[in-house]
Amino acid sequence: MTTPILIIGGGLAGTEAAWQIAQRGLPVDLFEMRPERMTPAHHGGRLGELVCSNSLRGTGMHNAVGLLKEELRCCNSLFIEAADAHSVPAGGALAVDRDDFADHLTRAIEEHPLITLHRQEITEIPGDRLVIIASGPLTSEILATEIAALTGREHLYFYDAIAPIVESDSIDRDLVYAASRYGRGGADYLNCPFDKEQYLDFVEALCKAEKVEPRKFEKVVHFEGCMPIEALAERGEMTLAFGPMKPVGLPDPRTGHDPYAVVQLRQDDRHANLYNLVGFQTKLTYPEQRRIFRTIPGLGDATFARLGSMHRNTFINAPACLNQFLQFKDKPKLLFAGQITGVEGYVESAASGFLAGLISVALCNGTVFLPPPSTTALGALLNYPATASAENYQPMNITYGLFPPLEQRIRKRRDRRQALADRALQDLQSWLSRTAIALR
Repeated sequence: MTTPILIIGGGLAGTEAAWQIAQRGLPVDLFEMRPERMTPAHHGGRLGELVCSNSLRGTGMHNAVGLLKEELRCCNSLFIEAADAHSVPAGGALAVDRDDFADHLTRAIEEHPLITLHRQEITEIPGDRLVIIASGPLTSEILATEIAALTGREHLYFYDAIAPIVESDSIDRDLVYAASRYGRGGADYLNCPFDKEQYLDFVEALCKAEKVEPRKFEKVVHFEGCMPIEALAERGEMTLAFGPMKPVGLPDPRTGHDPYAVVQLRQDDRHANLYNLVGFQTKLTYPEQRRIFRTIPGLGDATFARLGSMHRNTFINAPACLNQFLQFKDKPKLLFAGQITGVEGYVESAASGFLAGLISVALCNGTVFLPPPSTTALGALLNYPATASAENYQPMNITYGLFPPLEQRIRKRRDRRQALADRALQDLQSWLSRTAIALR
């Protein structure tokens, strides 16, 4: 009997890798330390728990993450199956009911006859079997130390921040209005409008607020795509009005004009009982969050189902450590997948797990893995950790900037991106046919 492939981590990358391997007839031992040992951000023991947001970002082909999701659909991804099954209204984005989504993933893994789920922390990396480390950005300190010793250099890390969630019935509906930017996708967001005086007072309060300080030995390095709201406010009084509080395309129906600034609330669960403050990741102390965020128009009596928090995210210097197939350079039976490799985002993590799963199957079968073309989102994502600069490696979302250029020049950005997506999906189908991946 084939020795089961060992996967460390039951997040999006780990569950996707386990599913793809098992669907191809190979056994898997999947280890998840929760709920026996919790992380600073998770709340329970379900697999694939989403902690930062319920949004899986845009759905159209004019952004690369929309294309990546479509490619995963073509490849029978468990992640995208669960996301589509438990989606909630979010304008032009794919958002999910987080509880139902995690339940779906957990049930699928627990019920698969070739996957054995172990609720146990891994503290040593086995050296005698094929292993995928998909422990995520909240890797335990013990395992992180093992990984740092293995890489031969200090592991990299950065800080991420979680946005607050408010209860729907505590929102003052007389002060907010429902709309999506430019009317796209329907009136799926609740919008809290600011006038100029309210906005400037709010920015000043953020800048003066008490923050949670890191421990003395930790260097704070924020991922640019998920900056704390107060860190953005400190860059200048208009930074928020041109960023997460941008009012353009959101006219208040009571005035017919765009407000000076706006905070958007996005539905966080299927029944619309909870709303997430869009772009409001924060490291403010809890008392300061309650005080300042209740000055947002419509949230004066807000009940917070979850306050924001800060936690450390760990990732390795992938260009220095991994080859083009996510294998550790000195140990070909050891693979890394997900955010610990430096890909950023929920969808990217699941896609990385998908790729690690297929690569592992090829290794077990003694065949050469044929990577997806670089013209596809999957191929571009696989190439990034292997080809980026090791000197200043940083986490990265999927972007069309990682794709090779088109042969023909297309001036309009929207048309150019659609052409990139069309090429990608065509090349993906050719790759799927050559690699004989079953589309069930």
